[in-house]
Amino acid sequence: MTASRTSQATTHQFDVWPLQKLAHFMQDMGHPISLPAVAERILAGLLEVSQSSHGALYLLDHDQEQYRHVRSYGQLDTHSAPSVVALSDPLIQTLVQCQQILAPANPASNSSMFSVEAATTTLLGTFPLNLAIPLVTQGRMIAFVVVQSQMEADHNLLRKELLLAMAQSAVNALDCLMIDEALRQSHTLMRRTDRLRSLEIIAAGFAHEIRNPLTSIKTFIQLAPERKDDSRFIGEFSQVVLDDVYRIERLIQELFDYARHMEPHLTDEDLNQIVSSCVYFVQVQADKRGIKIEKELAPELPRGMLDRQQIKQVIMNLLLNAMDAIGENCGTIRVRTRLLQKADGQEWAQIEIEDTGHGISSAHLAHIFDPFFTTKLSGTFNEGTGLGLTIVHQIVQDHRGDIQIQSTEGVGTTFRIQLPSHHS
Repeated sequence: MTASRTSQATTHQFDVWPLQKLAHFMQDMGHPISLPAVAERILAGLLEVSQSSHGALYLLDHDQEQYRHVRSYGQLDTHSAPSVVALSDPLIQTLVQCQQILAPANPASNSSMFSVEAATTTLLGTFPLNLAIPLVTQGRMIAFVVVQSQMEADHNLLRKELLLAMAQSAVNALDCLMIDEALRQSHTLMRRTDRLRSLEIIAAGFAHEIRNPLTSIKTFIQLAPERKDDSRFIGEFSQVVLDDVYRIERLIQELFDYARHMEPHLTDEDLNQIVSSCVYFVQVQADKRGIKIEKELAPELPRGMLDRQQIKQVIMNLLLNAMDAIGENCGTIRVRTRLLQKADGQEWAQIEIEDTGHGISSAHLAHIFDPFFTTKLSGTFNEGTGLGLTIVHQIVQDHRGDIQIQSTEGVGTTFRIQLPSHHS
């Protein structure tokens, strides 16, 4: 009786163990932090279940059309394991074709277990490895794990099913990381594209603004030889020229900062000063096109922790969009800042940019922040790429802020940006 109960308890414990192990493994995969961390957790989990002392994980590299080494454990350290495995490798070909675990041939094992001996591989031929686990999503093998397994034949089927379930959880985590990385790279490219578009307008304004300082410097150089004995002229004009040189230096620095800055860098900033700087740069183009820019800046506006160049990119983008909306007709752009008091007592700053342009239809408003969506026609001034407002929306969100749009066809459009004055 006692022996029977002991046998039943042992069987029950063995039945429960795979579920507990899978639940624990899925919990580890549920919060992917970084590729190295996830790879380590995947390898550790699969090694334990397959009763392995060493193994390695390889991840698909789309650009190079190969699988690159990510993590090793045991005897397969980063120095001895192959750094890459070509798609033409027999192991890869077999794994891609069967999409099943490759294990040692065993007549007693389940028929769905493919024999590792069927894939005479360079990788498995180099190292004492006898188990290959593909990580497949939507029919595509994005990674695989190779290990030296000591699994007993009696438990092969049960452990194989557990390894398959763990592999599915692992591939989901890896897929999420790869998608996030692809989105991050696309987002960086979008920001760079939009920044270059705005930079063209800034450069035009820069060329105009340095003309007057250069004129005064040129005049001083021409007159100085014949009036070198006029101390009053030399003294006063020298100060004017020096101020103009400083002015040009500041403009050049602004231009360089805007062109090269990419990563967020929060500093204590005066939002009114940032808004004024953006209006300053677009004023030349606005004057040429008969567009009036009205500026109303709240004197009590609190300072905030902002990325200066990113907020400038937001404001520049909205100002350029407002000019495009007005087109060749005379119109007005109103730029306002105001202090907002939230219900919880926190102070926020609001930037409002209103134009008297053609407006946006209600059908388009729902998609206005979608990537590659644009209402600008080809060939118009500052032709749109459909990326600008997507970037604007992302930057505002990165600053824990909010952006709203209100528009009426034939009347105009108003963008309102709200930013917290401080970050916790």
